[in-house]
Amino acid sequence: MICLLPHCAYLSETSRMLELHRALTELGVAVRVATHGGPHERLLAEAGVEYDVLGPGLSPTRAAAFVGSAVGLGDPRQSMYDDAEIRTYVAAEAEYFRTHKITVAVTGFTLTTLLSSRLTGVRVITEHAGSFVPPVFERRLLPAPTRPVDPRLKHAPAWLARFLVNRSPNRITAYCGGFNRVAAELGVEGIPSLASLLLGDLSLVPEVPEVLGISAAELAAWTPGKGYRAGAQLRAVGPLFAQLDLPMPADVQKFLDRPGPTIYLAMTSTPAAQVRTAIAELSRLDVRILVAGTIHDLGDLATDQVLIKGVLPSHLVMPQVELAVTTGGQGSVQTAMASGTPLLGIPLHIEQDLNVALVERLNAARRARPTTLAAQAARMLDDQSHREAAERIQKLYATADGPAEAAAVIAHPALSDLVHRSTGGDT
Repeated sequence: MICLLPHCAYLSETSRMLELHRALTELGVAVRVATHGGPHERLLAEAGVEYDVLGPGLSPTRAAAFVGSAVGLGDPRQSMYDDAEIRTYVAAEAEYFRTHKITVAVTGFTLTTLLSSRLTGVRVITEHAGSFVPPVFERRLLPAPTRPVDPRLKHAPAWLARFLVNRSPNRITAYCGGFNRVAAELGVEGIPSLASLLLGDLSLVPEVPEVLGISAAELAAWTPGKGYRAGAQLRAVGPLFAQLDLPMPADVQKFLDRPGPTIYLAMTSTPAAQVRTAIAELSRLDVRILVAGTIHDLGDLATDQVLIKGVLPSHLVMPQVELAVTTGGQGSVQTAMASGTPLLGIPLHIEQDLNVALVERLNAARRARPTTLAAQAARMLDDQSHREAAERIQKLYATADGPAEAAAVIAHPALSDLVHRSTGGDT
């Protein structure tokens, strides 16, 4: 039995698991869904997906604290959960896996599965690392971080910051301490490095080779060395982003139909204060701004120029706007590219830096700091070459079916090589 475990503090991880659930169901594969809970848990219910909540549940306050303490945002000396939480969730997951005879756990950032799986012999498949995988930093493809957590990098020249950030993922144990203390108590394998914390036994890499810069064959050929759990594997699949089954609100469509340029601001899983700053910056331009506020209360910022909404079907919105502004999560970047829409990223951590840099290299995106957001947006709106570049990536994405490819690998891991060949992934 396969179990999907979305981390429902994140819209991206919840929506990607819904895509995998749909694709696995279309293959005729029975799956269970379990979560620790969180503010985006309701999307599962709205999609008609039955699920179980493991542990005490995740309140909105605790979910926000978790997101703020996550990799690249919080202090590297902590582990997002405290030790008692790790023990509780690991025990609940292990009991659930045994009760329901789970053999494969597929997770989007439910990191405690790295320990519960070792208690139960369950194979863990992850997608949350996105493009942040060993062959990328082994080839020194990570950019210098926009907002480095390590204070030593804040004033380092770009070349040195880039060298260090590519060299360190499998050499540092940032965010691993709590997991390793509990692993030692339980007598199971720990987490040897930050890079390993983000990988499963099998990690899906949801990106086309033309964007990633690494072929599917090269990903599949990677073998773990020092700083990784033995036996870790990688498999390339196509882009994996949300296509939420939500209608386009009538007022949103009316807003989009008005003449003049529109910017779509979708900074999900981001503190409200940062979203407010971005709205204030972009409001200086002669553009309309559509804001996907998700769980934030931003209604006081609504004007004739700015429309504030909650969770929106981004795959329907982005084809109708001139520019998308996001923090650079892989889902939002891929939604923009699949729509042929250029993107301006405000990355909060290195994985988001990478996602934006990959399409920036192809001229479909740019990275900005909050203080340069309006100026960068104006330049991008005036330069048609960015849209042309995004449309070229759109054509590449149109040849791939990421959810179907991922589902085939999850359901039948031995078929992964066939999937790569049939989709042209090893070109």
